[in-house]
Amino acid sequence: MIRPPRRPASDKTYQGPQMTIVIMATLDVAPALRAQFLTEADPLIEEALAEDGCVEYSWGADHKNPARVNVFEQWRDEAALRAHFAAPAYSTMVGLLQKAGMTAADARKYRVDLIEPVYDPQGQARADFFTA
Repeated sequence: MIRPPRRPASDKTYQGPQMTIVIMATLDVAPALRAQFLTEADPLIEEALAEDGCVEYSWGADHKNPARVNVFEQWRDEAALRAHFAAPAYSTMVGLLQKAGMTAADARKYRVDLIEPVYDPQGQARADFFTA
């Protein structure tokens, strides 16, 4: 069995009424401008990561599509996400995307009621939710 190395653990196992929100998005920009966009976006990504309630905020170049940027965000709750949408960094990011020639976007949000590790204490990958 191959088990990937673990990052330093924060307690991400969670169950309860306060639901985490995950956003997954794909954004297509002009291929010639993608690298510059990601460089210019980096300070805004750092600002988002510092916002109260931001658990994860990652933007990266797709390894197969030269126009695509993949986005993964995780927020503690709706209030944190609402505050993010009202923050100046959010509107600045929208402007950067327009400058980079954004041609398509598909962004979806998900409410999560249970978060737990993929690997159980024995190092076995599990498809079921085994801590609930």
